[in-house]
Amino acid sequence: MYTRQELKQMNEQEIRSRLISPAIKKAGWSDRQIGEEYSFKANTKFTDGQIIVDPKTTQTKRLKAKRVDYLLYTSTNRKIAVIEAKDNNHTAQHGLQQAMEYARLLDVPFAYSSNGSEFVEHDFSTGVQRTLPMSQFPTPHELHQRWAKQYTAEELKIIQQPYYTSATDHFKEPRYYQEIAINRTVEAVAKGQQRILLVMATGTGKTYTAFQIIHRLKASGAKKKILFLADRNVLVDQPMTQDFKPFKSNMVKVSNRKIDSAYEIYLALYQQLDGEADNELFKQFQPSFFDLIVIDECHRGSAKEDSNWRTILEYFSEATHIGMTATPKETNDASNITYFGEPIYTYSLKQGIEDGFLAPYRVIRVDLDCDLTGWRPTKGLKDKYGNEIKDRQYTVKDFDYNIILNDRTRLVAKRINEFLTKTDRLQKTIVFCANINHAERMTAELSRLNADMMKQNSKYVCQITGDQSDKNADLEEFCDISNESKDYPVIAVTSKLMTTGVDSKTCKLVVLDANIQSMTEFKQIIGRGTRLRPDVGKEFFTILDFRGVTRLFADPTFDGEPVVILDVPESAPIIEPVTEQPNISDSSNTENIVREPEPKPYKEIVIIDYGKLALRILDEKVQYLNEQGELVSEDISTFSQREMQKEFGDHHNFQHEWTNNDEIASKFYTDPKWLAALRKKCDFSDEIEDFDVLSHISFGKKPLTKTERAEKVKQSGYVEQYPPENQQVLGLLLDEYVKSGKQDLTKTEILQNPQFSPLGGLVSIVKKFGGKALYQKAVKGLEKMIYSE
Repeated sequence: MYTRQELKQMNEQEIRSRLISPAIKKAGWSDRQIGEEYSFKANTKFTDGQIIVDPKTTQTKRLKAKRVDYLLYTSTNRKIAVIEAKDNNHTAQHGLQQAMEYARLLDVPFAYSSNGSEFVEHDFSTGVQRTLPMSQFPTPHELHQRWAKQYTAEELKIIQQPYYTSATDHFKEPRYYQEIAINRTVEAVAKGQQRILLVMATGTGKTYTAFQIIHRLKASGAKKKILFLADRNVLVDQPMTQDFKPFKSNMVKVSNRKIDSAYEIYLALYQQLDGEADNELFKQFQPSFFDLIVIDECHRGSAKEDSNWRTILEYFSEATHIGMTATPKETNDASNITYFGEPIYTYSLKQGIEDGFLAPYRVIRVDLDCDLTGWRPTKGLKDKYGNEIKDRQYTVKDFDYNIILNDRTRLVAKRINEFLTKTDRLQKTIVFCANINHAERMTAELSRLNADMMKQNSKYVCQITGDQSDKNADLEEFCDISNESKDYPVIAVTSKLMTTGVDSKTCKLVVLDANIQSMTEFKQIIGRGTRLRPDVGKEFFTILDFRGVTRLFADPTFDGEPVVILDVPESAPIIEPVTEQPNISDSSNTENIVREPEPKPYKEIVIIDYGKLALRILDEKVQYLNEQGELVSEDISTFSQREMQKEFGDHHNFQHEWTNNDEIASKFYTDPKWLAALRKKCDFSDEIEDFDVLSHISFGKKPLTKTERAEKVKQSGYVEQYPPENQQVLGLLLDEYVKSGKQDLTKTEILQNPQFSPLGGLVSIVKKFGGKALYQKAVKGLEKMIYSE
């Protein structure tokens, strides 16, 4: 036993190694059940740490990852408890809130905190907290029994089925949020829930999560025949060769031939199963054939009541249906009954970026003159075919939809090319256009500007739209990173085809040149760049926005949270542009040929040929994600704030440096021109001190006028501690501060100013303070009072 004094002298690590770890092991927890920094399960880090991009250098750094002091596991490798350790100068209760926060985040049922003298426990199933002696930490059996009592024996058989792991297949353990999604889904199925919705941001491993759910349910015997449904070939082919690979010969992709009922896992396109009205392939199966159906990208109409594909789900209504999506569809009508119900778990884009599992983004907003101010044809201006153009104000909503300004296309292509030339001409880029026609013209312009690269490889710029016969092969090559020689295509020009379901891990540039109004579509498009690949230099991506689409980042619905999938009746208005849906033109063809809807024109589309308009870029603004997940502009105040916080850390350090270090005035951010710009930015008058300008900009402090600061010192009682004659001197120095602002008031030369003459001048004044050292000490104290909180 240690004495109280000995406990107080131990640091946290010593408390852990000498007291907490032995107490846990004495309770029967083996090394394999304890996750601790120096234990068998050494990695208690459960996030990677948010990536922050330096706006000045575009270099990246990771913030500190989240980790717990201890994670305890059941014998089936399920996380069951979190323990936070504190030194003995804190109470055991001190770390409980942090332990509970991590337990909630990890979906763990028990949270503990300890200072080496005792444990404090919070049981999430009962809400009860209690204090335990170090010798009475619960055993693995006790905690397991307390957790398991909410389930029947049959449910536990399903729930406790382990994950698939394999060193041969290099199959990784699930991340914490994947584990929660898998566990909650398996538990819901075990309890008999028939309709389940999982919402997980693009790039967070929905297909891997689906594999583990299917594996555990199949291995436990809860589900025997499984159908994985998608609406694009790439969403079926990729899982078969990647995440679903361990299913091997038990898995088959449904073709248009006769169904073979010998398999356990079926992967299929809606279109293939649906077929023609008299040849619906899915009816070759009995309605009870499948007992589990996983619907990928379920926001794209599968659950919509009047959808043709809904008939497939209704036909197999006896099966459990699990819907997976990154962005459920939103509608104005929130009163209808949802198909899947509320999401059983949500892991948002915002969470993924904050955890460091998804790439952050920076935004370059490019404003063209015709977009900002509109465009009106001059009198008598004719289109490409010699017809006079109707006189009206055309806006960005018209361009490439009702009217084509080829000079605008050329200007956008030129700016894209400039960006690539200045950064990396081989960085994977997706350009989203208004429609197929726009994509064709953009492809032609980018090809013209990159003739040298096209000479090296004719697929440097590639149009990947629904009307292209070789789109699937091009898409696969664009996404493929398994072979380093597959650098091409580099620039993929599309409209709707690549908005979803494209696993483009190395995409570094997303270009927006389409009028995107739908939050669903916007989130999906942003998802094309969020996958992280630090091993190939992909740590963030850039959004080059020509249509102001990134204003949607400021929309309250872009909080990373989902919107609900609703059954939309035929009478309900559709508030979202029609999304391209794959269809099969010939039931014998297994390729999904995408039909992109052409926009309803204002009238017959008008084309203004090249060289007739003098268009230009009026403005360009760069924005970055900060550590709080806010999209901020890189302007003078943002730059000053970042640099000062990097230099001083907090306001206290800045305040100390300001009053103690004369060299601070030579720093770049106290340059007179720089400060003048900051004053203008904040609309501050000369009555506001430089100190307050920088404190407000960099640390959010409320600014005070010089008069207010001087008055604050007078009311503090500091001056009154000196004799009356010395009080007069300090009062005159405060007046000098109000008049001139920041200067070194301790310099005795100030005492030669006329206002000090009636008090005897420099020598007499210093003598009355007891000498130069005591005088300067008094004045230094005065300065500290001026700038004190």
